[in-house]
Amino acid sequence: MASENERESMDFDVVIVGAGPSGLAAACRLMQQAQEAEQELTVCVVEKGSEVGAHILSGAVFEPRALQELFPDWKERGAPLTTPAIRDELYLLKDAEKGQKLPNALVPKSMHNTGGDLTRYVISAGNLCRWLAEQAEELGVEVFPGFAAQELIIEDEVVKGILVGDMGVGADGQPKDGHMPGMELRAKYTLFAEGARGHLGKRLIECFDLAAGKDPQHYGIGLKELWDIPADKHEPGLVLHGSGWPLDKHTQGGWFLYHAENAQVVVGLIMDLSYQNPWLSPFDEFQRMKHHPVLKQYLEGGKRVAYGARAIAKGGLNCLPKMTFPGGLLIGCDAGTLNFAKIKGLHTAMKSGMVAAETVFEALNDSDANAAGDEGGADLTTFEGKWQASWAYQELDESRSFGPAIHKYGTVLGGAYNFLDQLVGGKLPTLHDTTPDHATLKKAAECEKIDYPKPDGTLSFDKLSSVFLSNTNHEEDQPCHLKLTDPELPIRDNLPEYAEPAQHYCPAGVYEVVEDDDGTPRFQINFQNCVHCKTCDIKDPAQNITWVAPEGGGGPNFPNM
Repeated sequence: MASENERESMDFDVVIVGAGPSGLAAACRLMQQAQEAEQELTVCVVEKGSEVGAHILSGAVFEPRALQELFPDWKERGAPLTTPAIRDELYLLKDAEKGQKLPNALVPKSMHNTGGDLTRYVISAGNLCRWLAEQAEELGVEVFPGFAAQELIIEDEVVKGILVGDMGVGADGQPKDGHMPGMELRAKYTLFAEGARGHLGKRLIECFDLAAGKDPQHYGIGLKELWDIPADKHEPGLVLHGSGWPLDKHTQGGWFLYHAENAQVVVGLIMDLSYQNPWLSPFDEFQRMKHHPVLKQYLEGGKRVAYGARAIAKGGLNCLPKMTFPGGLLIGCDAGTLNFAKIKGLHTAMKSGMVAAETVFEALNDSDANAAGDEGGADLTTFEGKWQASWAYQELDESRSFGPAIHKYGTVLGGAYNFLDQLVGGKLPTLHDTTPDHATLKKAAECEKIDYPKPDGTLSFDKLSSVFLSNTNHEEDQPCHLKLTDPELPIRDNLPEYAEPAQHYCPAGVYEVVEDDDGTPRFQINFQNCVHCKTCDIKDPAQNITWVAPEGGGGPNFPNM
C-alpha cells in the first residue's frame, strides 16, 4: 500500500463525499453563493460509482420542493421530471390472493402523492443525480466519479479531508502492475453524503459520539426492479403502495409499484431490518410478492430489465445524530434525514445539503475567523439552528413517532396510531424504539423455517440472474471489502444459533455456507456479487461484518434506477 509520502495531495475549500442528492445539492448551492458573491471557491465531489448515478437506487416518487429552491428554472434546464403522479392507490394484502384497497380517507396524509399545491413526479433518482452533476459542473464543481473515499484524515481531532483508496491492489494486499496510490483530498470543510450506513459516516458517528442521547438508527432493505410492460397496462403517473402479505405480523414493511415513463414500471419491497426470523430472505419475499394479483396484473406479459437493492435509514428524527463535527457535516441519508412517513427522502436529503452549504459558505466568509488566519476545522455550530428552522426538519419532527409506532404496534395498529397522530398535528406522545435492528433476531430453533417457492423465471427470479441485471462488477483480484472482525464466528456461533442469517438476508448471494470435501462447513464470501446494499453491516447479530468501500468504480451500475 502507498506510504504517506508517496501520496499526492490536493487542497480544496470543500470536499464532498458522495454524488447523491444531498452531496450534489450542497455542491450546487455552494457555487451559487460563490458566484453571487463574485468570489473564488474550490469544491470537489468524489463518487465511488463508475459514473454519477451508478450506485443510486430509490423508488421514487419525488417531491420537488428543494429542487424548486435550488433551481427555480429546473423545467427550462431540462430536469428529468416528466411523469407527474396522477392517481394514488393503497392496498392491504390479506393473503396470496386477496387484497383490499383502502379508501383515500383512511390513508395517512403523509402518504398522499396527489393533490395539494405541489406536483410530485415518478422519477429515476439516478437520472436526477446525473442531471444535478451536470448543473454542478457548469457551476464550476469538480466531480470525480470512480474514486472511493477510503479513509478519514483527522488531525488534532479535526477532520481535514479524506484519503482516496489505492487502485490496483491485489487480494494479497500487495500492489499489482499499474498500481496507483490514492490521493489525499484536503479541505477546510468536508461533507459526508454517502447514503445510508456510509462507512465513513459510521466511523464519524463513533469517533465524535454523534449519536449520544439518540435512539439507535433503524433501517429497512429496499429491493427494486424496473420492468417494461405492455402499453395497454401502462398508466403513467399511477402510484400504488401496499402492505401485508407476504410479510407476517412480526415483520413490517411495504411494497410499491409506480408507473413511470416509456411504458415502464418500477416495483419494489421495503422491509424493516428489525425482523425476527433468521430464516427470512427479503429477496425471496419480494419475488413471491409479485405473484399477488394486485401486482401481477401489471407485470404479466412484461420483461424485467434492471434489479438492485439498498439499505434505507428510516429511524427518523429520534435517531438523527448530531450532524456536525470539527471540520465538517453529515448530510442526507448518511445522517438519516429520510421521512419514512412519506416514503420519501430525496427532497429532505437535498435540503440538508443546501442548509449545509449555506452554513459552510458563511463559515468560510467569517471575517473574524479569516482575520485570525483560520483555515476551517471549526464545529459548524450554526448549522443546527438553520436545520431546525427548515421545512425538512419540521417534516421529520411531525413524523417522529411513525417508525416506532409501526415497530411497537405492527403495521395495522401502528398505521392507525400514525393516522391519528397526523390528524391531531403530531400531539400524541412521542414513541421510541431503542432496540437495534441486529438485536431483534430470535434463535433459529425458535422460528419456523421458510420454504420459498422456486422462481418461475417469468415473475420471480433467482439471486444470480438478478445480480446480472444490476451490472455489478468488481475486480476479482482485490482485497475483499467485507471485513470479518472474527473470521471463525460465522460457523462457530451464527450457524448453530441463527442458521447463519447472512446467507438469507443478503439480496445478492454474497454469503454462502458451503461444505468442504470432508463435510466441514465453511463461510464463503462472494464479494464480486455485492450490490453495496450494506444489509450485512446492519443485520449481523454479532456486528461482525464491516462493509468498506472497494476499489473505486466497482459495484453495481444501475441504469434508469
